[in-house]
Amino acid sequence: MLTGKTIVVTGISSGIGARIGELAQAFGADVIGVDIRDPARPMDAFIRADIGSAQGVAEIAETLPKRFDALCNVAGVSGVIGAARTLAINFYGLRELSEAVAPRVREGGAVVNIASIAGYGWRANLERAKAFVSASGFPDLPPLLAAHKVPDAEAYPLSKELLILWTMRAAHGPLFKERGVRVNAVSPGPVTTPILKEFRALFGDPRVDDDIARVGRAGSASDIAPAALFLCSDGARWINGVNLPVDGGLEASINASVLGF
Repeated sequence: MLTGKTIVVTGISSGIGARIGELAQAFGADVIGVDIRDPARPMDAFIRADIGSAQGVAEIAETLPKRFDALCNVAGVSGVIGAARTLAINFYGLRELSEAVAPRVREGGAVVNIASIAGYGWRANLERAKAFVSASGFPDLPPLLAAHKVPDAEAYPLSKELLILWTMRAAHGPLFKERGVRVNAVSPGPVTTPILKEFRALFGDPRVDDDIARVGRAGSASDIAPAALFLCSDGARWINGVNLPVDGGLEASINASVLGF
């Protein structure tokens, strides 16, 4: 279902992005990678750029071809670099790129966002999430963060809450819907990528270990990549606006605890 398709993958040089690119090529797709570092394996094309700035997004948009089949938004950071920079990369740059290239995604194509189980709290924090998602472009983040009293330690979960909310909004927004472009998200649980050590530093070992214990093991990039590529494929042509947990059952376990069933 991917043979002959062209897929753009941000964050191609490590972790989940690297595995998505490798598997997409194995399934017959042409892959255009985007990252601030060179990938370990050759892609069909590669763009070195920073998605966390307006200039970087403009460079990516200008370089991408006039038509491609899917965009996988994988690039992201853990939050150790501070709240403003984390939100710029994990949400605002991702959104800006997706909207800039939407007219180039073929009709019936797809945008797939890598969110996280860390965004689980979007419902409880809905008004805050709506305020951040309603800020257009690359907003002046320090005043917005101060107004909502967001410390650096909450930046990563907040970025994923925004991404999940925007995924559902974008799926029904005219920019994507009028051309039949599907917008979905995949939410992994803890995954054994280089960023996991930073999550332990941010959230503490007990929380990370509890999440892993609930499902028996941490995930791997190879657990996440097939689900993301399925959402890129025509096999997912009737799936839109969905946040798909790929977490070994972690969200189900949390739901059982939180909702008491």
